[in-house]
Amino acid sequence: MERQYFMLVDGQAHPGATTFDVVNPALGKPFARCPKADRAILDQAVAAAKRAFPGWAATPVDERARLLTGIADALAEKVDEFAAVLTAEQGKPLDQAAGEVKGAVNVLRTFAAMRLEPKVLRDDARQRIVEHRVPLGVVAGIMPWNFPLVLLINKLGPALMTGNTMVAKPAPTTPLTTLMFGELCRDVLPAGVLNIICDENDLGGALSSHPDIAKVSFTGSTATGKKVLASTAETLKRVTLELGGNDAAIVLDDVDTKTVARKVFDGAMRNAGQVCIATKRAYVPEAIYDDFCDELGRLARETVVDDGTRQGAQIGPVQNRQQYEKLTALIADAAQSGTIVAGGEPMDGPGYFIRPTIVRDIAEDTPLVREEQFGPVLPVLKYSDIDELLERVNDTEYGLGGTIWASDVDRASELALRVRTGTVWVNRPQGVDPRVPFRGAKQSGIGTEMGEAGFEEYTQGQVVSVSLGELA
Repeated sequence: MERQYFMLVDGQAHPGATTFDVVNPALGKPFARCPKADRAILDQAVAAAKRAFPGWAATPVDERARLLTGIADALAEKVDEFAAVLTAEQGKPLDQAAGEVKGAVNVLRTFAAMRLEPKVLRDDARQRIVEHRVPLGVVAGIMPWNFPLVLLINKLGPALMTGNTMVAKPAPTTPLTTLMFGELCRDVLPAGVLNIICDENDLGGALSSHPDIAKVSFTGSTATGKKVLASTAETLKRVTLELGGNDAAIVLDDVDTKTVARKVFDGAMRNAGQVCIATKRAYVPEAIYDDFCDELGRLARETVVDDGTRQGAQIGPVQNRQQYEKLTALIADAAQSGTIVAGGEPMDGPGYFIRPTIVRDIAEDTPLVREEQFGPVLPVLKYSDIDELLERVNDTEYGLGGTIWASDVDRASELALRVRTGTVWVNRPQGVDPRVPFRGAKQSGIGTEMGEAGFEEYTQGQVVSVSLGELA
């Protein structure tokens, strides 16, 4: 409680209208106070971003890149400080928290090196037609609680590099590392280019519907994403939505069971399963089903679940009580309709800890299979026919990602084209690259993040068509 945190509004540290508690999920009790904005402060932040926009848009792109690279360098010098706070507010083990901070540094540097060059569409004796990408204005970035720092950078990097200004709103359960990042930016960026406000989930609608916001970039649940989309309709804002997933891992019958079980387990349990592209369903051939489930169970029982500050912790707590209660209810239901191979029992002591849980012999229509659990719980389903398997895999409202594991890469690659998701990883763990576009199908999102296509989402295409001969 000793450290004081401030929001960032118009280049100044802002104490907020009031404050609220931030809870350490490993202890289940508050450890810090966060400043809270009200509607007046939100309006001040948007107005500051609007004032700063013309000057920032006119700033040469190489200068914008220099400033962002400087911020990345400053963050790199504070990895341990950021990681300690990230573990306290989010729950992930310290080494994983440090990995997220270092990842944010690398992503920001990568974005700072990217450019959107004008595209010549036609150039002959009669006319020259060039498509330019121009910034939109003020961007609202709304982040979730699973990777609060790197997901902020995923929005901030493209937004600022393409000449927009920004109002960022972190999740109320993990606001502190975002506020610390704002401290790094305060003396580097011109006033108003980046503004950071915090709330208790009561200002999202006001921000996304604000008439001076040109674009909303949101990462979070599909249910909330629908509300965000509805709130932007009146002004037809540009929107990028990176939403939930129910990603399937498809295991083919030519794999080494132990090797692939390890890959599937890690893909399901990283960050306590709180990853949008985590494996949330595993489909395993009947011939190796028993052995595969046994191996997953062994891995689950050997995994160390503990406070992220303790040496040896591999999985930390679930991030918040609401998510913890949702997961315990799903596990209780799964115990009635399937067989718990490992886990499934509450852990003693404080905090929101759930042991890695493996469930087999569970029906396709159960909540654990149909919904996005977003936690360390994995249902394992049996199949015998590939065509029927694909029907089951694709029979979901989600379409974010998925994995296929096989010795025959060509066979797996052909199968990947029949999986209706934005990304399919073949024989590799799920992961995103700032240079590669990332998008969801169906109700897993709208638009693209990262890559050149993701950069373009923060701009308006403007075609300049010039006649080189007589007046047309």
